[in-house]
Amino acid sequence: MAPLSSIRVRRSRPSDAASLREVLHDTYEITWLPQLTPEAARAFREADRPAAYVAERGGLFHVAEVDGQVVGFVDWEADFVNALHVRSSHARLGIGSRLMDVAEAEIARAGFPVVRLETDTFNARSQAFYRARGYREVDRYPDEEWNSGLTTLLLAKAISRVGN
Repeated sequence: MAPLSSIRVRRSRPSDAASLREVLHDTYEITWLPQLTPEAARAFREADRPAAYVAERGGLFHVAEVDGQVVGFVDWEADFVNALHVRSSHARLGIGSRLMDVAEAEIARAGFPVVRLETDTFNARSQAFYRARGYREVDRYPDEEWNSGLTTLLLAKAISRVGN
């Protein structure tokens, strides 16, 4: 696999749309699909949620590229990280960390003292990743997005504002 130095993080481009949808389908099948009810999985397929998400927000993503291939992305708005996805073939290579470094730095640069994000209770791998980065649980509530009886965790991390 590629060394960490060959990971390039950049703003997304319109030409990345197909690759971004592929990353979302990959992480959905590996992480979410095993947890969903058949009805929720069917609704996901019918709505083509990756295509809708990329069409709505894909121009705002920062992507990770290895050997010219988009292998992950991060999306945030204000102090909230909406999504962090890394293709399963490139997991555990530091790509998620590199993407979160960019998001946290930009959120701090915008003057926010805290970064917030959500994950689900079943996703032990993401919880461990965020815990190692200093995130702590601040709330939990029903995950209404998937309608599968899942529980969402709200995580937060204090950050230093740039210039302070």
